[in-house]
Amino acid sequence: MTERVDEPKIVVIGGGTGLSVLLKGLKKLTSQLTAVVTVTDDGGSSGRLRSELGVLPPGDIRSCLVALAETETLMDKVFQHRFWQGESIKGHNLGNLLLVAMTEITGDFVSAIKEVSKVLKVRGQVIPVTLEPVNLTALMADGIMVYGETSIRNYPDKIYRLGLTPETCLPVPAALEAIREADAVIIGPGSLYTSIVPNLLVEGVVSAIAESKAPVIFISNIMTEQGETDNFTAEDHLRNLLYYVDQEVIDYVIVNTGYIDEIRLNRYKQEKAIPVRPSSAEIRAMGYNVIEEDLVSNDDVAWHDSDKLARVIFKIIDR
Repeated sequence: MTERVDEPKIVVIGGGTGLSVLLKGLKKLTSQLTAVVTVTDDGGSSGRLRSELGVLPPGDIRSCLVALAETETLMDKVFQHRFWQGESIKGHNLGNLLLVAMTEITGDFVSAIKEVSKVLKVRGQVIPVTLEPVNLTALMADGIMVYGETSIRNYPDKIYRLGLTPETCLPVPAALEAIREADAVIIGPGSLYTSIVPNLLVEGVVSAIAESKAPVIFISNIMTEQGETDNFTAEDHLRNLLYYVDQEVIDYVIVNTGYIDEIRLNRYKQEKAIPVRPSSAEIRAMGYNVIEEDLVSNDDVAWHDSDKLARVIFKIIDR
């Protein structure tokens, strides 16, 4: 699809499944998309490649590239294919391996992403928030410092404060430029502490958001997440996000008011996840514009519906 000059420039900050879901909807409405993606993942295929080869974790980058692919093709499926046999390759995702290979061929991760974007005919661009090998750290409520995203997720206590190791890491300049020039900046949806906040800890990112004249939209999750946001309401999500950004940065908060049936709720019981209460009145009392919508997809899981979410965002931009 040909890029139009009147298409709004949208920057989405996050990682994980939530970011990919949102991008699938937005790409139908604009090609001026930038996904700024976290690089602190240390689990699964990404974690193994990171520890064995010293590369940046490619998993979230790969998912965003596939989400932004112009059409569903065989190549998209190839990038998402996961091997289930062979000791050395079992569990690895082919797209992750291809990104690592392309990094070695081109000489750097950003160039690799650009080349893969051409192959997939990506609408927009995907940018890692930093190119430095950073790890997530967390001071827990019991005073223990925990290192690494996977360890933080699995630790049996609440997160008090997040940080990065090393504490100071440089951002990718293109990410800051995209934020400053955006017509809308979107934070979330996604895992609050392991997909969203890590981006905000990178030097210059929060300042770029504050400098942008675009509306900044925070999308609350639909379900809580065990080990990160147990029993959180939408207000809790927002207040904990505000710990890492200036209170005046956020303009709109999108919350889900859609119904989640018992069949899907039962699927989440094992994960000890429950629906996030909108808490709209509380958020409005904090001074924020709250957008309430039924955003639940028709899938077997309680995720955001890509198209519903994209339409809500464009209504905000049209204001």
